[in-house]
Amino acid sequence: MSTSANGSATGNGHGSLTATRSTEVNKLDRVVIRFAGDSGDGMQLTGDRFTSEAAAFGNDLSTMPNFPAEIRAPQGTIPGVSSFQVHFADYDILTPGDRPDVLVAMNPAALKANLRDVPRGGTIILNTDEFSKRNLVKVGYENDPLDDDTLSAFQVHRVAMSTLTQGALADTGLGKKDAERCKNMFALGLLSWMYHRPTEGTERFLKEKFAKKPDIAEANILAFRAGWNYGETTESFATTFEVAPAKLAQGTYRQITGNTALAYGIVAAGQQSGLQILLGTYPITPASDILHELSKHKNFGILTFQAEDEIAGIGAALGASYGGALGVTSTSGPGVALKSEAVGLGVMTELPLVVIDVQRGGPSTGLPTKTEQADLLQAMFGRNGESPVPIVAPCSPADCFDAALEATRIALQYRTPVLLLSDGAIANGSEPWLIPDVANLPDLRVEFASEPNADNDSGEFWPYVRDPETLARAWAVPGTPGLQHRIGGLEKADRTGHISYDPDNHDAMVRLRQAKVDGIEVPDVVVDDPSGEARVLALGWGSSYGPIGAACRRVRKMGMPIAQAHLRHLNPLPHNLGDLLSRYDKVVVPEMNLGQLALLLRAKYLVDVHSHTKVAGLPFKAEELQDVFADIITNLVPEGVK
Repeated sequence: MSTSANGSATGNGHGSLTATRSTEVNKLDRVVIRFAGDSGDGMQLTGDRFTSEAAAFGNDLSTMPNFPAEIRAPQGTIPGVSSFQVHFADYDILTPGDRPDVLVAMNPAALKANLRDVPRGGTIILNTDEFSKRNLVKVGYENDPLDDDTLSAFQVHRVAMSTLTQGALADTGLGKKDAERCKNMFALGLLSWMYHRPTEGTERFLKEKFAKKPDIAEANILAFRAGWNYGETTESFATTFEVAPAKLAQGTYRQITGNTALAYGIVAAGQQSGLQILLGTYPITPASDILHELSKHKNFGILTFQAEDEIAGIGAALGASYGGALGVTSTSGPGVALKSEAVGLGVMTELPLVVIDVQRGGPSTGLPTKTEQADLLQAMFGRNGESPVPIVAPCSPADCFDAALEATRIALQYRTPVLLLSDGAIANGSEPWLIPDVANLPDLRVEFASEPNADNDSGEFWPYVRDPETLARAWAVPGTPGLQHRIGGLEKADRTGHISYDPDNHDAMVRLRQAKVDGIEVPDVVVDDPSGEARVLALGWGSSYGPIGAACRRVRKMGMPIAQAHLRHLNPLPHNLGDLLSRYDKVVVPEMNLGQLALLLRAKYLVDVHSHTKVAGLPFKAEELQDVFADIITNLVPEGVK
């Protein structure tokens, strides 16, 4: 769903649902809602639909899906809880929100797993039908929280969602179990009424999603309308809420997830380079959606190959690059470990290759559906020998599109594999994306070698003759007449490409490959220091951008100056980074690992970095970083005092 330049929805409206009851309307600038229930309750679909309508309405938004790794987690248990949090506002926001203003809990497990995050005075909407003695015992409730003072600090709305849904579908002929499955749409309808969300988009979506099962489509629409009408008719909800559209930059927007944006970036890279794209990959959480999306775009010259394993996937991608296409492979941390030998082969053969790593909690299988930033050192050093690889990291879901284009630019221009480090929070989260003007996308066209280039009279093609500016070697498509050449994993002689065991040649080639990466042209890092008086710099990379930025806003509102900078290029680092770090008394680096970027910065710049780390499988909260930053600023020794 797209929105127009002024932020109003294109084609929005309430369809057949029109409010008639007079209620107090409370105008808000932002709201955080969390839908939570069993992994089979459809919370991801419910949250996604609410998000889509918020996007259509013109709000700025950010989301955080959170779900178990198991396909069917134990029903009614805390490990089986699935949730979806959406933060929408009438201004520019940076995070999915720290704590939900509204919690929709479909069962006792969802309540217990999420209650500690709800602030005092927050709203809790409960599906009372699930609060049976058996379900309470499953999650360790000795007493029914609906009957004691557990929820006394909150505004609680008790709604028999299952019963009401079944009643609304009584005439459809659906069985009780199938009817109850529609209760997530009842919850969506109720929240849509509470926040004046458009409804026709959801009804249209349900008709399209269940086009082959019209009875199921109709049941979900009826449940959705029943939830909306319940809000309209019950006296439990005396207040509704409005969040006005955000004032966004002029243009056309759509809601997008990080994985979808990466896929679109790869499609755009193929169009801008004029090259066939081959995605050679193996499904792995949370990167699989990149394969799913790219497989839809054969009309743009995208060829997707689901290999039998991670090694075969990257092997096919590297082979495609050898053949004159652009090879891309996608994976997560465990897959990067398996692909490391082939990445090293790409370094030795000096072929363009884009390796997308959507990071997740590790080590080993770790936390497949949870987020982490712990693959940075693996991306830097996780290969045998001196094997330098450029690293690019997007900072948000929408930024993934540009990051994919940037990774492709580097891969093609410098003839090298490039690691693109996304993570689970970016991959599954969503936000509005300003659809770019194609005319403004970078020109990524390359020139293949077309004639022999030996500097003698042999008439040979030498594969390691380099561009004097980029140090990239010539790229010849196999089968081009007169350009026969051999490349492979064994060390090659400079220029000629013959196999060489000469010590001096190996030393020279290792240094050339390193110099090529070191010389990659990347933009200077930009610092946000509104007052110019900050003595503390908050520096991040990847998905920490949003929480760091939100925390800096809060700290500045407290009257404390703080500067913020963010790294997209992690290898090579921006040329001005050393000077920037030296300008501040204290540099704070929050990371969802045990301090990997901090380690690199200390080693390279000899800066006493303050490392703040978290490896909980969840993103930073702005409030926790606010406290960290404020404490550091407060405890700084005054200038001039020793």
